[in-house]
Amino acid sequence: MLALLSLTACTTQQRSPDEIRRETAAATATAARDAKAVVKGVAEGLKQKGPMNINKASEEDLKTLPGIDDEKARRIVENRPYDSSYELVKKHLISKSEYDHIADKVITR
Repeated sequence: MLALLSLTACTTQQRSPDEIRRETAAATATAARDAKAVVKGVAEGLKQKGPMNINKASEEDLKTLPGIDDEKARRIVENRPYDSSYELVKKHLISKSEYDHIADKVITR
């Protein structure tokens, strides 16, 4: 009985079928957009297969990292090998803030 009263309280105004259709269409569009974003994120994550080894990655692979452009990728390759990924900062190849964005995405094996 209490549940019936609470449901009745939620619908104090009558909505037209057209209004319900519009709201449903908007909610469906939002859900579809969000689902596509999730799928894209999962696909990108699967392509990456874990952190990138900066001692072995190609320039093209390095350019997929946030903030790494053609020039930085070239310099990273030219300054190999690295004992730790933080050497990118020590060797002044990228800034500390740039490193903070990719620190969890790079390794040196």
